[in-house]
Amino acid sequence: MAELQKLGIETAMITGDNKRIAEAVGAELGIGRVFAEVLPEEKASFVKKLQEEGKFVAMVGDGVNDAPALAQADIGIAIGAGTDVAIETGNIVLMRSDPYDIVAAIRLSRATVRKMKQNLFWAAIYNVLAIPIAAGVFYTSLGWSLRPEVAALLMSLSSIVVATNAVLLKRVEPTLRS
Repeated sequence: MAELQKLGIETAMITGDNKRIAEAVGAELGIGRVFAEVLPEEKASFVKKLQEEGKFVAMVGDGVNDAPALAQADIGIAIGAGTDVAIETGNIVLMRSDPYDIVAAIRLSRATVRKMKQNLFWAAIYNVLAIPIAAGVFYTSLGWSLRPEVAALLMSLSSIVVATNAVLLKRVEPTLRS
């Protein structure tokens, strides 16, 4: 929970367990909100309630009772050791029952989005600069031109930069355990 909070993620627990026990567990784990004594068919309603508050909801679950809530959530994260229904419903399936894998998945997804933005930037730079020069747009005013073979070489170089940048995703740490 501390790692999720470091990532700026607010946590909540939706459980069918006794309210007193659930609140004690929630307090010990540092969970911000606890919804206890929730019937299985009501879990999706609680996810919807969080969404109505403007929250982007990621639901983690492993059982048949969690499947509707996993489907309602913006991102459903199923535990791989859970039921087939939960696994089929989740957008992400964790292969182990290790809570650190949730944090690792979030970090990897954030790193992937960063790489996508960086690659779009590099591709845009090429398209904004090299293509007009190669087309001769600046030849009459500035005398700039680019031979077609040089433009093709720069296009290949641009693709190499984008591909190399994407490969750097391998550097994202798989877990946060020390």
